[in-house]
This record gives sequence, structure tokens and C-alpha cells, in this order.
Amino acid sequence: MFTHILAPYDGSKNSDRALEKAAELSKLTGAQITLLTVFRHHSMLEASLSMVRVNDPGSIDDAMREHATGIVEYGKKLLVDAGVQNVRAFVRSGRPARAINEFALKHGIDLIILGSRGLGSSGDGYLLGSVSHKVTGLSKCPVLVV
Repeated sequence: MFTHILAPYDGSKNSDRALEKAAELSKLTGAQITLLTVFRHHSMLEASLSMVRVNDPGSIDDAMREHATGIVEYGKKLLVDAGVQNVRAFVRSGRPARAINEFALKHGIDLIILGSRGLGSSGDGYLLGSVSHKVTGLSKCPVLVV
């Protein structure tokens, strides 16, 4: 069965539901769950604007990494509260679908469980958000979209 589940997590309601499903499968199979939150690196325009912030000299990437860390730690707490013992959490920057698939390959993931639409989704009427759609198309392992 599955031994290592990757749960990309962005704090959305659908990613919460995906965590619930990951917790269920982990309890059934004893699989380790790895949470991953991916934030996008800011553009050069944003970098130039960040240099004029007198009251907040930190970089936008630092602020985004800090926010992403809070999100992934919250997801980890949800899993621990649900009774999952074997949980690890990571934050990465980059294009979400690509970062998720690269992480899965590098870490021997045998199942990815993610929400059908996350916080970055735009437009109504699509069955899948752009990230979940790309992950399912690029993944070398099974993907469960919740």
C-alpha cells in the first residue's frame, strides 16, 4: 500500500479536506505524511518596491516564507490533533505544481493528496484548480484530488 503521502497545503478549505483524507489513509496504512507549503518567489517589480518600504525593511520573500511557515505548522497541528503521529512539514518557494512534483520525486513519495482548488484558484466553473490540474498531469506517482 502507501508508505509516504505528500499533502500540499495552502490553508484553504479544500486543502483542509485533503488533510482529513490523508489522516484517514495514514491511520489505515501507517503511512508517513509530509506536508508541503509552496509560496511563489516575488517578481523584480515587487523587489524594487520593497526597497522603498521605510517601516518594514524585510524582504517580501522573508515575509512570504514566514506566512507559509505559519500555514504549514497549522496543517501539521491539524494532523497531530487528528491522531497522525508521523508528520513532517516543509516550506518551499517556486511554482507550486513544479515544486510539488519535484519534492515528490526527490523524497520517494508514493501518493500525493491535494485539494481540488486552493487559495490561488481563480474563476468559477472549473472542476480543478490550475495547481491540482498541473500536479495530476506531471506526477510520476498516484494523485488523489479531494
